[in-house]
Amino acid sequence: MGEAVSKLTHLNDKGEARMVDVTAKVVTEREARAEATVSMSAQTLAMIVDGQHPKGDVLAVARIAGIMAAKRTHDLIPLCHALNLTSVKVELEPGADGMSVHIRTLCKLSGQTGVEMEALTAASIAALTVYDMCKAVDKAMVVSNLRLVEKKGGRSGHWQAST
Repeated sequence: MGEAVSKLTHLNDKGEARMVDVTAKVVTEREARAEATVSMSAQTLAMIVDGQHPKGDVLAVARIAGIMAAKRTHDLIPLCHALNLTSVKVELEPGADGMSVHIRTLCKLSGQTGVEMEALTAASIAALTVYDMCKAVDKAMVVSNLRLVEKKGGRSGHWQAST
């Protein structure tokens, strides 16, 4: 295992899973942005946009689900720290293609560890909520392109995904 293990912070020198000790890390402002896409039929998107979905406001419910998920990431992802998030934003908008919903998330805090997992979890759960609410009318939907877009703060500084 050797070198590969030493680069993975959630593994000890024996390759065993562990929670990273952040006690000695400096508190800094940190933020992360993530995104995801839900592709669907044009009819399904029209139903969402026109407010005609029988389950109600799909985008509003997905936004709340994403925010709630970010706050509960430590309950969902083993070894994640419970974080005191200071801001969570989840934006959902119809894709320019007329057949998708694009999700963007932003999580912030002042703390000792990053918020990438919270941003990714928010995007994932928002996307899954869109899927759940619409599956009765469109079983062929696809959740895709979940990715970290940007992170700021901490020892590794600023990182941005290439487009």
